[in-house]
This record gives sequence, structure tokens and C-alpha cells, in this order.
Amino acid sequence: MPTLAQNRHTAIPRTDADTSDPNFLQAIANTAGFHFPTIEQGGNSLYPSLAQRATDVEVLRILMSIGPTETMHFQTWSDKVGNAPPLTAVDPVTGVSVTFPDLDVTNEIFKKNLIMPEPCPFLDRSLPIVSIIRPTKTEGAAMGALQFLTAMGLFVGQSPAFFAYMTQLAQQADAATRGV
Repeated sequence: MPTLAQNRHTAIPRTDADTSDPNFLQAIANTAGFHFPTIEQGGNSLYPSLAQRATDVEVLRILMSIGPTETMHFQTWSDKVGNAPPLTAVDPVTGVSVTFPDLDVTNEIFKKNLIMPEPCPFLDRSLPIVSIIRPTKTEGAAMGALQFLTAMGLFVGQSPAFFAYMTQLAQQADAATRGV
């Protein structure tokens, strides 16, 4: 998605005004759709990373239960995001344009309606068709996730209060320790 990598595009309606133009609203949905596989892929390591610091058994159970769901979300979104309708839209607030081309292809390996496993050329082009789940680490996991999601533009247009609250939550999660 070349134009998605240029400028900043909202993936969450900023106000009700963002929902008045159906084409722009679809562009917001498409943008969010292209964020989801990345977010869910990160969740494959985020929740197990946070679980290693959980101080409460119930929190531990919840975090460990979320991980497999993130894996299923990653699989589904990675395969189905290609069904996003092609369109071009201009953000009425920023004037930034984004284009989503038709992503259907004839090569069966890259069809947009596949369910994993799929090629992993981003890791190594010599790899066979495989499924990969990321490793976990605990230090700075929540703050790293927040910084990544912010840098990728997921929260474009959100208020400073939103970022302050999210930063506070991430710092608290990273500071948690688990007594064994």
C-alpha cells in the first residue's frame, strides 16, 4: 500500500464528521484493516511477555488466554485484509490522499483469501511456506507496543490526554512484577 506509508492516515474516526462521507469512512476502515495484522502479530509476543510479569493469578490466566486469540486474529486479518475495497480518498481535515488498489492476484500462493501458512519473504526469501509466531521478552513490552502503534499511525488524531493515559497504563504494565 504505497500511499499508506506516506503521510499520516487516521485509522480511528476523530469525530462524527469523519463518518459523513462513506468513501472516507471506508478509507478509515481500510487503514485500520492494514494496521490489524501488524497489531495482532505483535500480540503473539506481547501477551506472553506481559504474562511473565503478572502479579495476580487471574491476570495471568487472562493474559495467557488472549495470546492464542491474537494468533487467530493475525491469521484471519493477514489473509482477509486483501479484501479491502479499492478506493482513493482525501482526508477532509489534513488534505492527505490515500489509495487502496485492487489487491486480487492470479498467483495462487498470494491470493487474498488464503488461510495460513503463507510465504515469509520478509524474514528470508529462501524460507518455505511456514507459519511463524514471534518470541517473547518482558522488559519494556507494553511501552514498546504503545510506541510502535503510535509510530505506525494507529492513533493519528487522538488527544494528548489519550496519549498520557495510554503511556501511564503502559508504564504501569511494564513496572509490574510477579512474586514467585
